[in-house]
Amino acid sequence: MTRFTVALLLVVATALVLRWRRPAWYWLTFGVSLALLRVAVRYSSVMDACGLTVPPSRWRLALARAANRPMPGPRAPRVLRVRPTRTGLVLRLKMRPGQDAFDFAAASDRLRHSFAMYAVTAREIRSGVVELRMTGYDVLKRVQMPAKVDATPMRVPVALRDDGEVHYRDYRKVPHALNIGATQSGKSVYQRRLVTELAKQHVALVGIDCKQGVELSPLARRFSALADNPDTAADLLDALADRMTDVYQLIRREQRVSADIPDAEIAADIWDLPEHLRPVPVVLLIDEVAELALYATKEEEKRRDRIITTLVSLAQLGRAAGIYVEVCGQRFGSELGKGITMLRAQLTGRTAHRVNDETSANMAFGDIAPDAVLAAIQIPTETPGVAVAADSAGGWVRTRTPLTSLRHAANVCNRHADLTPELPELAAFRPALPPVIPPKPLHAPAQLTEAA
Repeated sequence: MTRFTVALLLVVATALVLRWRRPAWYWLTFGVSLALLRVAVRYSSVMDACGLTVPPSRWRLALARAANRPMPGPRAPRVLRVRPTRTGLVLRLKMRPGQDAFDFAAASDRLRHSFAMYAVTAREIRSGVVELRMTGYDVLKRVQMPAKVDATPMRVPVALRDDGEVHYRDYRKVPHALNIGATQSGKSVYQRRLVTELAKQHVALVGIDCKQGVELSPLARRFSALADNPDTAADLLDALADRMTDVYQLIRREQRVSADIPDAEIAADIWDLPEHLRPVPVVLLIDEVAELALYATKEEEKRRDRIITTLVSLAQLGRAAGIYVEVCGQRFGSELGKGITMLRAQLTGRTAHRVNDETSANMAFGDIAPDAVLAAIQIPTETPGVAVAADSAGGWVRTRTPLTSLRHAANVCNRHADLTPELPELAAFRPALPPVIPPKPLHAPAQLTEAA
C-alpha cells in the first residue's frame, strides 16, 4: 500500500469511529463539509422534486421566445444565507411568489431524506423569508449544552431542543407553566435543572413538596420558604397572597401618574419600578399538585378549596407582583375537582414528559396545541428527560433536559445559599437547617527535631 492509501484508510476509519461514538465530533470534523457539499450539488433538483419550485414568469418565457432560446425551467427559492452550526446547518431562503412557509414545513421530511440529514424544521422569519434548520445527528441522544448560553435575569436555559438550539424558560414572557409526566419520565430532573439555574440569580425560591420534602429538602438552603405537607402549603400560599397585595400597594404608591411624566414611565408591574424599590421576584415550585387537590374528609375538602382558590388568584394576578408559578404533576385534569381547569387555563407554558395515556397529554396540550398530543405519547420509555414543550400560539418542539443529579443540584444551591432573600412575609416557612460546618483542615506533618 502507498502512503496515500494508508492515510485515506486512517481518515475513513477515524470518521466511522467518530460517527459511532462521538457524533458531535464527527459533525464538526467531517459532517459539516459533506453536508455543505450535498446542499450545493442537490439543491435545485431537491427543491424541484419536493414541489418547492414555481414555473418561470411570463416575461421570462416571452424573452426566451423572442431571443429564440430554450425555455427556462422552474425556479427554486433563492438562498440568502447558509450558516453551519455545531449541530447542523441553517438555510435562509427567499420564497418565490405564490409560495408559503407551510409548503416548506410540509416537505420537511422529504428534505431530510434528500439532504441526508437527521431532522429538518422550517419556520417563517418574516414575510417572504423562511428558515430551514437542519440537524446533522440526534442531538437528544446525548445532551451537551453549549458552553456559553444567553442567560439573563428570569430567563434560564433548561434543555436542548431537537433542532440543536437551547430551550429557555423565560418567566417574564411566560410567567406560569405546567410540567406533567409519568413516574421516571424526567420530570424531577427538569425541576432540578430549573432550581440550579435560578439559584444563581437574584430570585426567591418558594417550594411546596408534599412528598415530605424528599425532592426539595436537599435544596433547602437556597429556598426562602418550603412546605412539605398540605396544611403548611395552605398557610404558605396565604402568605404569598398577602405579599402579592403588599406589592400591588407599593406599585400604586410608585406609579408616578402625572401630566409631566411620559406614559412609558408609569409603573404597572415590579419591572417598571426603580431598582432600589423593586421587590425581589418569587418563583413558586409545586412538586406534585395532585396532593394539594385530593381530600378524604370535610375538613380536608375545605383546605383543598382554600388552596386551589389561592393558587388561581396567584396565577391570575401574580405576574405583575413578580410571583411566578411552576406546577408539576403526573395528571392535571378535571377529575381533581373544581377550580383545576381554571388554574390550568392560567398556565401558559406547557411541558409534557412521557405520559402513560393520551388523556394525560390532552390535559397539557389539548387546548393549545393538539398536534403536540401525538408527539407526547410517542416518547419512548428508555429516553427519560425527553419532553414536548408547547406554547399558547400552537407551536411545539421536542426537548431533552441534561441529566442533573440531586447531589449536583444540592451542591449548586449550597454554593449560592448567600443569595437567598429574607422575605418577612414568609419568615415562618423558612427551612430550619443546621449551620454549614466547614471541613476540618488537614493536619500538617509534625516537624522533626534535630537530635542532640
